[in-house]
Amino acid sequence: MYFKSKKISLIMLGATAIIFSRMLFLFFNDPEGPNLLIVAGLAMVVYFLSFAIYVYGPSNMKGLKRLSVVICIQILSVVGLYFCMK
Repeated sequence: MYFKSKKISLIMLGATAIIFSRMLFLFFNDPEGPNLLIVAGLAMVVYFLSFAIYVYGPSNMKGLKRLSVVICIQILSVVGLYFCMK
């Protein structure tokens, strides 16, 4: 799938960053639940990390391959943060 606009892929990266940050805090045993500010802050960190890799990454990957690699990097960063915070 080739995206004519980068906006679609960047919106998808933002949505996945929010979903992954919310999922990270769901796995912690907190009776009050995750704080919205903390979830938004972590989503911004994950998004800007993936944005930097998406923009400055290797240019030989295009379209869906590049987007899937960046989403996998988001997953790995959230899993790494989970084990660091646990």
